[in-house]
Amino acid sequence: MQRRAFLKKAGLGAVAGTAAVAAPAIAQSSPKVSWKLASTYNTATPALFSTAQLFCDMVKEVTDGQFNIRLYPAGELVPGFGVMDAVGNRTVECGQTASYYYYGKNPSFCFDTAVPWGLTVRQMNAWFREGNGLNLMRELFAPLGIINFPFGNTGAQMGGWYRKEINSVEDLKGLTMRTAGFAGEVLSRLGVIPQQLATGDIYPALEKGALDAVEFVGPVDDEKLGFNKVAKYYYYPGWWEGAAQVSLYVNDKAFAELPKAYQSAVEVCSRAASNHLVEYYDNYNPEALRRLIAGGAVLKSFPRAVLDACYEASNVVYKEFCDKDAGFKKIYDDYMGYRDNLVPWFRVGEGVFENYLGAVLAKQNK
Repeated sequence: MQRRAFLKKAGLGAVAGTAAVAAPAIAQSSPKVSWKLASTYNTATPALFSTAQLFCDMVKEVTDGQFNIRLYPAGELVPGFGVMDAVGNRTVECGQTASYYYYGKNPSFCFDTAVPWGLTVRQMNAWFREGNGLNLMRELFAPLGIINFPFGNTGAQMGGWYRKEINSVEDLKGLTMRTAGFAGEVLSRLGVIPQQLATGDIYPALEKGALDAVEFVGPVDDEKLGFNKVAKYYYYPGWWEGAAQVSLYVNDKAFAELPKAYQSAVEVCSRAASNHLVEYYDNYNPEALRRLIAGGAVLKSFPRAVLDACYEASNVVYKEFCDKDAGFKKIYDDYMGYRDNLVPWFRVGEGVFENYLGAVLAKQNK
């Protein structure tokens, strides 16, 4: 099998990133190891859940079936939002989740996933792999007994589904909205009432009127979850998630007990699975969006005045957190400094190109 051969070669010789491989790895002992992986997600979000399954399958292949990781969907072993605690206390050896769900424990966790007006997918990958991102996040997670690995990215997300049009900042006031992480903190400053709900609870709450608006991921997942059946206005951009990174959490003691070759398998396979997630969304989001619009969804951009207000509110929140938390400020300064350095290049290298091509194609397709 070509994938198996590639993974073995990568795992035995040239792991890019942080894992160092003892040579020759093939001479290492290969004990039978069984782990459990608890996910925040389930089959209702196939892109996310299949990424975790792909990781488990690849680890099994590269170790000739000696290292087996069983995947459990949200709620089967631990609650969807209980993954961090479950991995930290070794109820399970590893877990798939998004770190901004644990905003209430420490707002700094959001930098591992997404923050308002933050990095895009490629910028996030560069910060983690070539900048200080991974080192800073490893420092953050170490007291919890967790080693974090990037585990894919959804790409830029949508701004969500709304029962009514958003024409001004005033229209945000009083909205009860499902959102997560830092976005909720910022939106609350503009009068929104944020609610963090697990995936399976979102549609019933929207259908029953307990929610006025929902943001989740983007067209692929939103279509499957049926939000367009209840709220027809579909807004962009999702300024709180220019990219949203998912993470693999591994218990540090469990990881230390693994042979070096197995540690390398985790490193290599998590990185390979990461590519799958963004590729899945990039491939399937365009057609899903077209189907949603054909089915009656009204696609709209947030007005500039709304975006300006959200940007200003974000900066106020950032300053408050930096002023009271030196650890947050350390990560914020590095993260935003990296963003500010990259954005001008992306604007020159790709921004004008994509905007021009998009305008031309839109004119041709009228």
